[in-house]
Amino acid sequence: MKKVIVTGGAGYIGSHTVVELWKAGYTPIIIDNFSNTTIDNIKGIESIIGTNIEYHEVDCSCRISLYDVFKSIESDNELSSFDDEIIGVIHFAAYKSVGESVEKPDKYYSNNIGSMKSVMDVMDTLDITNLIFSSSCSVYGNPDILPVTEDTPFKEPESPYAETKQMCEKILDESDIDSVSLRYFNPIGSHESSHIGDRSTDDPLAIVPVITNRILNNGELTVFGNDYDTKDGTCIRDYIHVVDLAKAHVKSLKHVEDKSGKYIYNIGTGKGTSVLEAINTFEKATSEKVNWKYGDRRDGDVIEVYADCTKVEKELGWKAEKSLETCMIDSWNWERLSKQFQKFVNK
Repeated sequence: MKKVIVTGGAGYIGSHTVVELWKAGYTPIIIDNFSNTTIDNIKGIESIIGTNIEYHEVDCSCRISLYDVFKSIESDNELSSFDDEIIGVIHFAAYKSVGESVEKPDKYYSNNIGSMKSVMDVMDTLDITNLIFSSSCSVYGNPDILPVTEDTPFKEPESPYAETKQMCEKILDESDIDSVSLRYFNPIGSHESSHIGDRSTDDPLAIVPVITNRILNNGELTVFGNDYDTKDGTCIRDYIHVVDLAKAHVKSLKHVEDKSGKYIYNIGTGKGTSVLEAINTFEKATSEKVNWKYGDRRDGDVIEVYADCTKVEKELGWKAEKSLETCMIDSWNWERLSKQFQKFVNK
């Protein structure tokens, strides 16, 4: 089986992608420093696919440690067949909180850009081609025209997090590496088993994890701003199920294996949903009541953004399949059931 190195593979999107890679016939190998997740996602992956996963606890911004891991995997390949070679890297490892990036910009510049450079340097040294990069719709800033296409020009970044994604795309574009940059919109949901999910923090920042967290803890959700120039005054996003997003990485890897070059794709649903609409959909899908209030605007938030996914559907044959209601149900099940699974595997 062809080997794929997945940096940040124990994280939220990474763990779901590892599952989809395995289902597609690849052998994913995880590199993660567990700063934004836990070992329980590894256990969850293994319970879903029915076998052990190779993983290495390494900080991707440390070039020397990263090289040692890549080299050890390369050495294993020397005793294996051509079908066991490393055919590419999927790079997720990065800090991802818009709000935290505003408060701690140096942390984001150092880690997100540093890890990107380290990964690319090691790939170049070991002559490994094919990189799938975890980018973001935040590169568009507050766009003038919606929906955004891949040709929509970058605006001034609204946060240091967004700026790191813009800079990483530029670094990748100027390299000789064959690549696909996937500009994610807003991933939510979880694997239907509830064995893997977002373990990044006990106090989540994204809207749907906040909703589920507040319900279980009898807390109150704050909607940041109600005076934006949108249909109901709240921010608008394009919410995509994380499993659909994971499948886009498999499609991208197969594409760049067959056809060298540099590619950029929007990965969303093509539909904008306001914060209030997201709350209402959650309540209808789960029959749970959300206790919420309005608060002040939050620094770094884009007002409205959603995707035009024509290009990725045409070139890769990919499109989002799961509904917003399914996203909400899977998110709620993850929040309710994940702790039960964790207790089971830790016995």
